[in-house]
Formats: sequence, structure tokens, C-alpha cells
Amino acid sequence: MPEEKVRIEHDSMGEIAVPADKYWGAQTERSRRNFPAGAGHETMPEEILRAFAVLKKAAAEANRSLVPQRMTEEKCAAISCACDEILAGKFRRDFIVDPIQGGAGTSLNMNANEVIANRAIELLGGKKGDYRIVNPNDHVNYGQSTNDVIPTAGKMTSLRLLQNLKKELLRLHRALCEKAKEFDSVIKMGRTQLQDAVPMSFGQ
Repeated sequence: MPEEKVRIEHDSMGEIAVPADKYWGAQTERSRRNFPAGAGHETMPEEILRAFAVLKKAAAEANRSLVPQRMTEEKCAAISCACDEILAGKFRRDFIVDPIQGGAGTSLNMNANEVIANRAIELLGGKKGDYRIVNPNDHVNYGQSTNDVIPTAGKMTSLRLLQNLKKELLRLHRALCEKAKEFDSVIKMGRTQLQDAVPMSFGQ
């Protein structure tokens, strides 16, 4: 079996080998090795990844207006395009952080930052890992904190998922109303523990 090709990346802890063809980087790789609780079988839900893409694109566009010397037009465009691709369902296999992780979401935030940065680098003609072009921290995560990003992404995800829950609850409500009419004439026994110890119909 041929040896896997890797690229060497650096972070505050030193060097680490990352699979050369993957879009994640050093901190995601460390998370993969340090928190293998799910053994790679569980990954983040699609909706939270979509929330991250929306957040990172919005941050890039805001930074383009506020700090154009750091967030240049070409960097902003590349980051935005990478986020749009994630929203279109691409790079799903590069979001590898397990739902059970340490650091209150830092690993997930960095997984998103690294995937977006490496795709933006490619779009600008560079090679994955060349963070002089687009940096996961200094550009994609600029002006942000995990303590801000994770709660915001979580709320965005909940709001989107609640729309489906609302639809299903309305379906359940209609079904129960129909059954109430269907069994309106059926008398049931009273039950003291539910404080309805009076014979009544199912419809009531």
C-alpha cells in the first residue's frame, strides 16, 4: 500500500504532518489525534457547517469594510467563494472534528477556518498550507473568538432546525385533532393520577 502523502504544517506546538490532499490544517489534525472519542464515525451536522459558512462569509465582508489593509478585496472574494462552496455542500469530508471534543468548540472553529483558508488559497493560485496567502487565524477568524462563534452558530442552527420542528408539530396537532373527532363518542375510564377521574370521551 503506497505511503500517504503529507504536508508539514506548524502551530504553537510545533510541526505536524497533515494529509497533503485534505483541506484541514494543523489544529484540526491535532484534534483528530487528541479527541478520537467517536473514532471518526460521528461528525458535525450539516446545518451547523452551513451556519459556519454564513458566519465566516459575513465576517470577511465586514472586515473588508472595516480593515481593508488586512482583508483585501481578493482575500475577501476568495473566502466568500469558499464559504459559498461549503453552502453548496462541498468539502463535507474535510469537516472531521468529532462532536465530542475539548476546548468548548475551538477545534470545530479551527476546522472551519482551516478548510476555508486552504480552499481560498487554492482559488488564489496557491497551494494548501501556504498561509502567507490566506491565514486561518489572521484572515478567516479575524475579529472573532470561539466564545462568540460557537454560540452564534449554535443559535443559527437551532433556528433553522426549529422551522422543520414547527412543521412537524403542526402535522402532529392536526393528526391529534382528527383523532379527537374520530373517537369523540368513545368513553374511557377516569384516571386519578392525571386528575381526570371522571368518565369522559377520548375527544374531550
